[in-house]
Amino acid sequence: MKERSFYTTKEAAKYIGVSTSTVYRMEKRGLICSIKTPGGERCFSKKNIEKYLKKGKNLKAHKNPIRYKKTDFIIKDREFSYSVENTKFSVSTQDELFFHSKSVWIYNADVLKINSIKEQFIDLIVTSPPYNVDIKYNSHNDALSYNDYLLFTRGWLSRCYKFLKDDGRFCLNIPLDKNKGGQQSVYADITNITKQVGFKYHSTIIWNEQNISRRTAWGSWLSAAAPYVIAPVEVIVVLYKERWKKTGGSRQSDIIKKEFMEWTNGVWSFMGESKKRVGHPAPFPVELPRRCIKLFSFVGDTILDPFLGSGSTLLACLQTNRVGIGVDIDEKYCELAKKGF
Repeated sequence: MKERSFYTTKEAAKYIGVSTSTVYRMEKRGLICSIKTPGGERCFSKKNIEKYLKKGKNLKAHKNPIRYKKTDFIIKDREFSYSVENTKFSVSTQDELFFHSKSVWIYNADVLKINSIKEQFIDLIVTSPPYNVDIKYNSHNDALSYNDYLLFTRGWLSRCYKFLKDDGRFCLNIPLDKNKGGQQSVYADITNITKQVGFKYHSTIIWNEQNISRRTAWGSWLSAAAPYVIAPVEVIVVLYKERWKKTGGSRQSDIIKKEFMEWTNGVWSFMGESKKRVGHPAPFPVELPRRCIKLFSFVGDTILDPFLGSGSTLLACLQTNRVGIGVDIDEKYCELAKKGF
């Protein structure tokens, strides 16, 4: 069995060497304990199982672990006590729950294939997908042909559309255009795809990264022959599924007047994040998802980042009292994100 941090009931039974029905009885007696996803699915941590095995190896074994007295040993693990009521959320044996703590969930999975997120479940998606500018990711080819990149984009956008509730929103951080490898109107092309998939357009926020000093490409220097025009900005496309007005959730907003007045202005100015400091080739600052989350969701809402990377979105969820779900195909980036918690 592949080494992992969490096991389904069936996998836990195999790890311990008992039947699944025995695992249920062991849990009932307090010999092991599970966490429950918001949908009520059991998931057992490897750490918790090994505590049971370590404590149990010096005890006289019964054929049926339920025959142990409850006072022999009881394993408790408060770290995995979080739950959300009235939601549909399941753990699939095909998707690895990499990490869970309080209101944060990290999945080491491919957003195109993940089965753990139910349809009509997410309140807000905040993400920054690969830009296809040949960044050296561990597990993703960032040098696709432009047509293949748009096909990939259409695929994951279609999955995200299904994840959202009818009043769900989507904040999509993408480049304005692309110059490396040939000029492409990335913002226009991807926005067009979002509408073809089914999203409805609301607005666009211009993010001024304030990094003009790092510019090195000018084209024909001091000449009209072939100069490059490069905008030192990115965009956050604000989309929604069926209706813009939110009618569900806690109805509790935590945004203050100063933030609301500043952030409803469609130009945001703050610095980007350092690759060297974070240890990820394309991080984005926590400030970006924090603003999107406070402006476009209620306290307690469920937020998804399908390209988790270094974990900025989940950190913002923790800061703002939201439920955060992150998905990343690369195990090393999941580990990097986990360090923030």
